[in-house]
Amino acid sequence: MDILVYGTINSVSLALMGLGFAMVYGISRVPNFAHGALYIICGFVTWTLFQKAGLPYVLSIFLSLCVNGLLGMFMYRFILIRVRGMNISEIICSYAIGLAILEGLRWGGFRGMTNTLPVFMEGSFMLGGVPVDYHRLFLVIIGLLLLAGLWVFTHFTKLGLALQGMAQDEQAALMLGIDSDFMAMLAMGFGAVLAGIAAILILPLGNIVVESGYNVLIMSIAVCIVGGLGSWMGAFFAAFIIGFAQILTVVFIGSHFQMVVALMAIILTLILKPSGLFGRQKELEERV
Repeated sequence: MDILVYGTINSVSLALMGLGFAMVYGISRVPNFAHGALYIICGFVTWTLFQKAGLPYVLSIFLSLCVNGLLGMFMYRFILIRVRGMNISEIICSYAIGLAILEGLRWGGFRGMTNTLPVFMEGSFMLGGVPVDYHRLFLVIIGLLLLAGLWVFTHFTKLGLALQGMAQDEQAALMLGIDSDFMAMLAMGFGAVLAGIAAILILPLGNIVVESGYNVLIMSIAVCIVGGLGSWMGAFFAAFIIGFAQILTVVFIGSHFQMVVALMAIILTLILKPSGLFGRQKELEERV
């Protein structure tokens, strides 16, 4: 029962980490390697507004998500737009931005294990004989509601349908009058907000440290590669595969092998099925 409960919690956490990365790539085809930096900077901004500026916690969260969204759009509008379509340059450029943010935070004094965010709900309860705190339950519920909300948004709103059109066929979307760069900029903003939501939900379970940004980036890439780059639902299902594999590894081998599981998932997927579980590439293209 503990494997089932904590496997589900870990899987939803991984889905939250990778959802923003999958959304940005699915719409704009830009691999945002600054995703982990956006995740951690939202946590630091929230902590700063709440602990240093003395703002209410809810207001601090709202403002930090706004900052994250604007930062994501700024990154695309003034930097990534200049290298869009150049695959290697996109990776190098976005990773350089993320590296500058994370190491800038470290240089600015955000280091060690002293920065923490409060949980939303104190206390715990028993679920099938397994103790589960209320914040983890809240994380699972919000994660599932967020996924459902994104599906409704992309299928029943004008903006969501425009983003979905971009993801399916950019050339056709351009012919219908959809501004490709504007949609890509919005996707970067939405992706940054999703990274921030993941941070707000997950970081209260531990400490806000710069190294978490690198770990989140690796986990996000693993989830998206296994699920299939460009597939949001694929990323969600891949999160459950990797999430339960990590919990089983913790139970039977050791907690320090969790990252190894993610890396092995990337390697095996690239060897056996490079397009991932729900990828759109053809088998011939995989071999080429």
